[in-house]
Amino acid sequence: MKQPTVVALGFFDGVHLGHAALLRKARAQADVLGIPAVAMTFDIHPDELVRGKSVPLLYPREERQRLLKAHGMDDVVFLHFDRDMMQMPWERFLDDYLIGTLHAACLVCGYDYRFGYRGEGTAQMLQKACRDRGLGCEVIEKVEVNGETVSSTRIRQLISDGDVAKARQFLGHFPFLSGTVIHGSGLGRTLGTPTANLQIPPEILLPKSGVYISLAHTPQGSFPAVTNIGRRPTVGGTELTVEPWLLDYSGDLYGQPIRLALCEFLRPEQKFDTLADLKAEILRNARQTVAYFETHPGLETEEQI
Repeated sequence: MKQPTVVALGFFDGVHLGHAALLRKARAQADVLGIPAVAMTFDIHPDELVRGKSVPLLYPREERQRLLKAHGMDDVVFLHFDRDMMQMPWERFLDDYLIGTLHAACLVCGYDYRFGYRGEGTAQMLQKACRDRGLGCEVIEKVEVNGETVSSTRIRQLISDGDVAKARQFLGHFPFLSGTVIHGSGLGRTLGTPTANLQIPPEILLPKSGVYISLAHTPQGSFPAVTNIGRRPTVGGTELTVEPWLLDYSGDLYGQPIRLALCEFLRPEQKFDTLADLKAEILRNARQTVAYFETHPGLETEEQI
């Protein structure tokens, strides 16, 4: 960065409604000042080192970047979060990175933003430090939906519970999984319900096992889909898989990317007595999926973000 910028601060997992409010403010400030708006985030979740625990993510890095740019950011900067970064005093982070590297003329963060060693830097301390340095600093108040605070933590819990419809209310878009189609067992093709086996990055949170109404965005267009997430107990499967059956689609998807929007949870995964029983249930789920999209017209274009 060689020119002044407005910097939006956060990890931005999910890019939910709270993040959207922050990004709108950053975009507006950048337009007033006539300078770029930049989102600053990290390559890994800080809790991986700070708390020493794995944090399942909603979206991989490339999807965070895509969503941040869709919300008006001119650029996205991923800083490497390591032990040196974790132990850095917040004032040094402000001076060396936000001002020294990104040339921030204005910073925008959430009300609960914390940064620097032991999270000692707060949004209020950042505002004061910016005033002392002649910089702008905007703090976004919490965003609520039906009295609940929007947060990535809450959204992760909803998705873990399979409540993708409520997660959408917090995200502002359907939660989705993105991955590349790989070869699977071929069971779906045998049943006449061919599925695309998605390879999902291991750090991504998978929803509760079960069957979901979904919308598959592919290079060939968007297609309603019946998606099974689980271990396929009817055929003695052990590996956790994500397998959408794209309705009204014919063709070869191997090696192609799919972004799979999860619209509604239909049922838990279950073990059927016969393959015929399994096929009959899948076909019933397909009819439910068709009915859903008939009563929700326009989703193919509405959910492209």
